[in-house]
Amino acid sequence: MNERLNSAQPYALGLFRIVIGLLFACHGVSKLFGVLGGETTAPLSWPSGFSALIEVVCGGLVLIGLGTRAAAFLASGSMAYAYFTVHQPMGLWPLENSGESAALFCWAFLLLVFTGSGAFGLDRLVGRSTAAADRSGRTEADLTPA
Repeated sequence: MNERLNSAQPYALGLFRIVIGLLFACHGVSKLFGVLGGETTAPLSWPSGFSALIEVVCGGLVLIGLGTRAAAFLASGSMAYAYFTVHQPMGLWPLENSGESAALFCWAFLLLVFTGSGAFGLDRLVGRSTAAADRSGRTEADLTPA
């Protein structure tokens, strides 16, 4: 049973990454464009506009699995900041201060920082092409068409 579950781990992690990235990107889109029940915010206003941009960009990158660890690190920090500056002053516990989503996103993205993208991500395709170049002894410049 454990072997079967372990063999499915990259696929479960990939699906987890896709769902978290999609939900995070939707959260940012709702802030930027006022769709999906959100209220519009100016894209360069502090902090809501910048957080919306981070949510859209990092959520999209995590969704497609490109630069997953870096995007997840930035997204996790953004959600930690949101929790401690917006939610935590209203109460100690996330149920008291409506900070459940910020806390969950923060920890979900922190997990992706340490696990990587899993299956179905573009990180794997980029990793394969650079690994193939390393094995053949050629540099990336040698592989780039002129």
